Amino acid sequence: MNNADFKLAQKNAKKLGVKIKRSKKKNKKLDVFNKEGNLLASIGDKRYNHFHSYIRTKGKEYAEKRRTLYKIRHNKTRGKKNSPSYFADKILWD
Repeated sequence: MNNADFKLAQKNAKKLGVKIKRSKKKNKKLDVFNKEGNLLASIGDKRYNHFHSYIRTKGKEYAEKRRTLYKIRHNKTRGKKNSPSYFADKILWD
């Protein structure tokens, strides 16, 4: 995840009242922390793109299609507040 994408992710995280840091876990992009500094979730697989990386590399139209497919694929879990899927949806795909 480049710095520009990280700043966008930080902006989205702030809206949710959480903080993010680059993950030290092997295949994760970000770690999500609550205000007290407790780890809530590790999100985003480094081996795959996310919304803003698709915009940068393939264009807005393609990114929108990928976002739609992501939201369909994760529909059962992305609505469950404070789940890894919820944070990935709100931070990486909004």
